[in-house]
Amino acid sequence: MSVFHDEIEIEDFEYDEEDEIYYYPCPCGDRFQISKDELLAGEEVATCPSCSLIVKVIYDLDTFVKEETEVKKAFGGL
Repeated sequence: MSVFHDEIEIEDFEYDEEDEIYYYPCPCGDRFQISKDELLAGEEVATCPSCSLIVKVIYDLDTFVKEETEVKKAFGGL
């Protein structure tokens, strides 16, 4: 069982469209990160690459998948 530093809503993360990664500031000075693909796969743990802290990402998988599908349709499957 993991011990989470915190639980953070996906809306509070910063999204990098180029890398398709969500970021959130870590107390160590780096950033927690989780990729869009990990979220689409149901993963809910964002890790910090510089320390041992992890956070639980709060989001609704069904809504996230639905929104991603709608975005792909809007842009012709790109």
